[in-house]
Amino acid sequence: MAISADQVKELREKTGVGFMECKNALQDANGDIEEAVTILRKRGLASLAKKSGRETKEGLIGSYVHNGKIGVMVEVNCETDFVARNPDFQSLVRDIAMHIAASDPRFVSKEEVTEDVLAKEREIYREQAKATGKPDNVLDKIVEGRIGKYYAEACLLEQPFVKEPSVSVRDHVAAHIQKIGENIQVRRFVRYKLGE
Repeated sequence: MAISADQVKELREKTGVGFMECKNALQDANGDIEEAVTILRKRGLASLAKKSGRETKEGLIGSYVHNGKIGVMVEVNCETDFVARNPDFQSLVRDIAMHIAASDPRFVSKEEVTEDVLAKEREIYREQAKATGKPDNVLDKIVEGRIGKYYAEACLLEQPFVKEPSVSVRDHVAAHIQKIGENIQVRRFVRYKLGE
């Protein structure tokens, strides 16, 4: 059965679970949202939404340097210093730093993208879409589709995870939240490239 993006979005909003897990649960539930919620709860993933509201004041600042040419520092927060010392959490921080070095995101999440940046991108995409000769009623859908792709390129949490491209960085972090049992937030990062 084909699962629509709207169904996945609705399930994500209800549960706070990542895209791929929601899509898989919907496929297992033959598109039934309530059944998919039950499936996610049985898998222990729906509890992530509850964890996402908890405060994260501990964590680590991780770093990664690639061939002396690219350097990254990233702050990843968790709830307790006990988890910050956990090897799984430390590995996650290293993986995120390495991902940032490889993928060069501009923002942590979609929420950080300013209206100015979005307005500029929409204007560019609208002009590109107009050049194709598409009718005006289709232009908005084309522009919003390209904005979605922009988020996937520019926002760390929306990017395909470099070590496992079938999942986003957000879903990779969500898997660690599930495994570790605490809320985890990527707070901020800085990326340096030699000569820039």
